Amino acid sequence: MRVGPIELSSPVLLAPMAAVTNLPFRTICERFGVGLTITEFLSADALSAGDPKAAAKLTASLGGAPFGVQIYGREDEPMQRAARMAVRIGAALVDINMGCPKKRVVAGVCGSALMQWPAMAQRLVRAVIEAVPAHVPVTVKHRAGWDERHRNAPEFACAMVEAGATMITVHGRTRTQGFSGSADLDIIRRVRAAVPGNVPVVGNGDVVDVDGYRRMRAHTGCDAVMIGRGALGNPWLFRRIREVEQGRPDPGPPSVAERREVFWRHVGLIEACEPLRGRIHELRKAGVWYTKGLRGVDRLRRRMWQIHEPAALIEAVEGFFADRLGSAPATGVSAAGT
Repeated sequence: MRVGPIELSSPVLLAPMAAVTNLPFRTICERFGVGLTITEFLSADALSAGDPKAAAKLTASLGGAPFGVQIYGREDEPMQRAARMAVRIGAALVDINMGCPKKRVVAGVCGSALMQWPAMAQRLVRAVIEAVPAHVPVTVKHRAGWDERHRNAPEFACAMVEAGATMITVHGRTRTQGFSGSADLDIIRRVRAAVPGNVPVVGNGDVVDVDGYRRMRAHTGCDAVMIGRGALGNPWLFRRIREVEQGRPDPGPPSVAERREVFWRHVGLIEACEPLRGRIHELRKAGVWYTKGLRGVDRLRRRMWQIHEPAALIEAVEGFFADRLGSAPATGVSAAGT
């Protein structure tokens, strides 16, 4: 699949997720074959005002891997400034969030609230296109609609394409659904049918395994799939989809040994990329993700919440893996070197 001049190596994208798609997590997903990663969704107002927390999340992928930056807002100038910042760090595309259902976002007529104001949404798309070089695609991610009575995704998608958007991603839930219920594949299929064929449409929602990926592609006719929560602690899903797409057997879920190896790799990235202040929180998330579903994990999780030192937390997770592998815990291992 192509998005403007960008050719994706796999028809799978990593969804932008607040407090999740930071640089370490994106790097792990890139290693397992995701076609494109996108930063956490970032406030254009905060970026353009120089907010240090927002700026710290505006990170380029390691090793020159292509990546997108997602921004949200409702005013032209902050959106333009934020888009230029994204381009300066090497973003391959700029995605505009018109799907976030959070109250604090929609209260400011941002995120999915823009689906009620298509003319305003078009204006923002045109403003961002004007701000970035011609080779940088501007894309839009939105929902099925505001609520069950206003499921305007096909019409809204066409309006965004008319304004110049070069890719549309549709989450198959309304704003009022939030993340409850099930994603509606029919509305994504209707968007694909409505949008011109030269504009890729990406389906999003409820894809947590290979069967879910196949179902999304087959039912909707979408050009690619965006995976969010299904990737948490499961970067192997991208590898499995890539292998199936290339006509090879599904390699299946990871072994305990591979979980352990990727945990250590993730730890190394956290130590290299994350500030010391927030490191314990990121390590807890990694510990939870890579031990999910294993015997005795509930006890480990309770213990992790009682640990407040990074080294002790890493030791606890390593001991958990060692017990299940019948090996001695690794000692003196440099996480960054694994």
